[in-house]
Amino acid sequence: MSEETKVTTEYGAEQIQVLEGLEAVRKRPGMYIGSTSASGLHHLVYEIVDNAIDEALAGYCKHITVTINPGDSITVTDDGRGIPVDIQPQTGRPALEVVYTVLHAGGKFGGGGYKVSGGLHGVGASVVNALSEWLQVRVHKNGNIYEMKFARGHITQEMRIVGTTDHTGTEVTFQPDPEMFDTLVYDYDVLRDRMREEAFLNAGLSIAITDDRGEEPVSKVMCYEGDIREFATWSNRHKTPIHTDVIYMHGMKGDASAEIAVQYNDGYNETMLSFANDVRTPEGGMHETGFKTALTRVLNAYGQKNGIIKGDDKVSGEDCREGITAIISVKLTDAQFEGQTKAKLGNAYIRTLVDQIVTEQLTTYFEEHPGTAKIILEKAMMANRAREAARKARESIRRKTGLESGQMPDKLQDCNERNPELCEIYIVEGDSAAGSAIQGRDSRFQAILAMWGKMLNVEKARADKIYGNDKLYPLIVALGAGIGDEFDIEKLRYHKVVIMSDADVDGAHIRTLLLTFFFRYMRPLIERGYVYSAVPPLYKLTRGKTVKVAYSDEQRDRLSAEMRGENNAKVVINRFKGLGEMDPHELWETTMDPEKRTLRRITLEDAARADEIFTILMGEQVEPRKEWIETNAKYAINIDI
Repeated sequence: MSEETKVTTEYGAEQIQVLEGLEAVRKRPGMYIGSTSASGLHHLVYEIVDNAIDEALAGYCKHITVTINPGDSITVTDDGRGIPVDIQPQTGRPALEVVYTVLHAGGKFGGGGYKVSGGLHGVGASVVNALSEWLQVRVHKNGNIYEMKFARGHITQEMRIVGTTDHTGTEVTFQPDPEMFDTLVYDYDVLRDRMREEAFLNAGLSIAITDDRGEEPVSKVMCYEGDIREFATWSNRHKTPIHTDVIYMHGMKGDASAEIAVQYNDGYNETMLSFANDVRTPEGGMHETGFKTALTRVLNAYGQKNGIIKGDDKVSGEDCREGITAIISVKLTDAQFEGQTKAKLGNAYIRTLVDQIVTEQLTTYFEEHPGTAKIILEKAMMANRAREAARKARESIRRKTGLESGQMPDKLQDCNERNPELCEIYIVEGDSAAGSAIQGRDSRFQAILAMWGKMLNVEKARADKIYGNDKLYPLIVALGAGIGDEFDIEKLRYHKVVIMSDADVDGAHIRTLLLTFFFRYMRPLIERGYVYSAVPPLYKLTRGKTVKVAYSDEQRDRLSAEMRGENNAKVVINRFKGLGEMDPHELWETTMDPEKRTLRRITLEDAARADEIFTILMGEQVEPRKEWIETNAKYAINIDI
């Protein structure tokens, strides 16, 4: 290991380097945490946990705990070395204070504090502090407990010693700021799933998460001694693998290392989970590119060498990844992420490393396991044939319906605008709701597509069946960009695709189905941020001629109290039973008017969770489905199988 990248055993103030101040975070929080929606709220936790994970990567942390406290404050503790508390040379202030009050201050800029780090930008602690109503940090170090307190990034209590201790570590408690976030309610399942990923990626690291908000605490401790092979097996738990063992590949060059675990199942969906320094990279990057390129090359070379692929035939990258579950984890000293939320990895040399590892080790694996190689290759070739069948089905349908001439589906009421950037399409369940939406919309830029009846189960459907489905094909034609490997975002006719369904079980069904469809066949739609869920109101409150709507029980109670006033006037509260119940004016005012409506942007994480639910409910594994329905009966779905 070179002297420049050597990790110092002592983690002191000289390892904390200051680059710039904290001004912009509260003004533009989205630049640092992605958004001020629920995803941004949860990102605060990830930033603090990432710092603890960095201590684990450096070899100093074995236990991390995350607690959701009553009132939705969060406490994260670790048994690492503890944030430095001595004086930081550049500022003359305690390093603990610098870490929490100065942007780009951290032990991750070449100061020798860390060799590899997920919290690359070093802004995590200060950003969380800036976006918290209050934050308290306690550091166990040097036999003492050091404490500091802050409010919205400003110091309210200088660092002081509040006790003695016999161990090291850091404890952070923070309350997200209601002035900054659209919601303050943490989702235990979202945090648990993220912590499970971290535990899989760090063999032997124990991560405990507890939800203390209810009458009885909900808690889970996760610690996996296996490597990412165990992660791949767990990811396929609701599916049927087509080969029993998990293919594992790993290697390193200099300070960079990569490990890959692969297992195919009998489904058609591609599941690729990639990580850089233990941070999830949902938009992929160079490590995914290297893997995909090598996988396609190796499968084609093996097929041609063994006479399975004849002549000039080839299987495409998408064919090779049908039914794959792949975990890709890379560690590197100078990770270059695109954006603070670290969605995509940009280091070009990591592509070469992953490509080399997969090319060499997968080739060897296939030679040593010809049975598994043949099963995987046959699946890819079947996918190739299905793709050709889909092309023929698409052409046949176009000929029958005349859609190649640009004719739009009967169920579509299009808008007048032709610039996709200005256009939005509402996908509405049921003819009555669609009727209200058509009358209430602004036809200049808002299109309405009615969907009705049961939808195809896309769990066991390839593209050829989807093109022939009378429920989904109109949606494909209306959007205009195709599906699967033919999807072309440049041909998309609307840059806002809004799912508008009732706030009930049936509405949840159609959202789950559509999100699964988009996730599997039109994923760039979600990656570009073009998919939204409309948020219709749940209640109408009337006092005389004053009418207001509420989008939650809490808002209903607050508005009701305000409208009653000191005279305790009568307020009539009606629950909307569905979108079809609203007259066009109400639907426009509450759900479609860009000036007043609430739209929730769908993230890849949202779509992935919908996809998992769908897999459980529509897959062949009976026990997971039974267990899930017993605990989530309201989501039971009635779909054509």
